[in-house]
Amino acid sequence: MLKKHFIKSRNIYKVTFRLAKHEQPEYNVSSANLVGDFNDWSLADTPMLPLKNGDFKVTVELEPGTKYEFRYLLNDEKWYNEWEADEYILGDFGKDNCVIELPEG
Repeated sequence: MLKKHFIKSRNIYKVTFRLAKHEQPEYNVSSANLVGDFNDWSLADTPMLPLKNGDFKVTVELEPGTKYEFRYLLNDEKWYNEWEADEYILGDFGKDNCVIELPEG
């Protein structure tokens, strides 16, 4: 699930990325990281917080008027997509990347 909240006074979006337990793959997910062009595709810079109900969640601040590509990295080895992304595009490695689009504020 993606939740976009524009903060007019700072001209920034707070975007919450939430990977719900019921949307996760069948294997046991013990860790999740948000990886995208907004963090230079770092595999470790944006860890997602595990919640008691089994969901994973993180909130990041992103610039308006931009499209960002991203994916989730589960258990430091498996890539996973956000099913509520604004669109999908073919990434450099032959797999679809998720896209979130943030309009001008």
